[in-house]
Amino acid sequence: MTAGKPKPQVDTSRPHPARVYDYMLGGKDHYKVDKVVGEKLPKIAHRSAQLNRAFMHRAVAWAARQGIDQFLDVGTGIPTEPNLHQVVQEIVPSARIAYADNDPIVLRHAEALLVGTPEGATHYIQADVREPGTILRDAEEVLDFKRPVALSLLALLHFVGDDENPYGLVRALVDALTPGSLLIFSHGTYDPYPELADRIGNAYDEGGITLRPRNRAEVERFFDGLDLVPPGVVTTCEWYQDTPAPDFEVNGIYVGVARIP
Repeated sequence: MTAGKPKPQVDTSRPHPARVYDYMLGGKDHYKVDKVVGEKLPKIAHRSAQLNRAFMHRAVAWAARQGIDQFLDVGTGIPTEPNLHQVVQEIVPSARIAYADNDPIVLRHAEALLVGTPEGATHYIQADVREPGTILRDAEEVLDFKRPVALSLLALLHFVGDDENPYGLVRALVDALTPGSLLIFSHGTYDPYPELADRIGNAYDEGGITLRPRNRAEVERFFDGLDLVPPGVVTTCEWYQDTPAPDFEVNGIYVGVARIP
């Protein structure tokens, strides 16, 4: 974070997606307003959050084993070990990671917990995905965009409404990456359980949180012009590369990894 910039204050009167996610993962860094939203969500939503986290671990580890040593993680969320940099730097100790999130409580935890290896680097950016220019500018403090970068956007874009140009936001970040870079992506969907759409949507609506799950075709659009890594856009448990196949569970998260050509 830029030196001398005042730290934003945590608003404990309104729920925040990062803190609701922390609650669903069984964390302790949330407030009553976040718990209220989380308690209204069905168990499968909680399990989907856990499976999404497991996908992140597999995907970033695979990326590191492909030789990627720079990562830009937007929508970091509250640190839950193992964090992205811990997974990556265990494989590539010199890896450099830039985290970005818009919740001030994430900043406070990041400053204390997101500490990398002596050989590598970690950096935290206080910014919203709706500010791709700010994210890219600040990330240049630690990342070299002339070399491949793995951009992770995990369980984030379903909190961006259609009127906020979600595809354009992703494209702005992807267009800054050199060929050989990766997009690691996950997104919520109602496809496996449309009967729960009202319950899930109402829980977030009552908390004042925008939620826009998308179907498979809508999620695939985020990868337009990119080279999807097999098996393409699938649910969390169906994506794996150099590890044993996870046990399959129905869940509400589509995932995919693609190379920037």
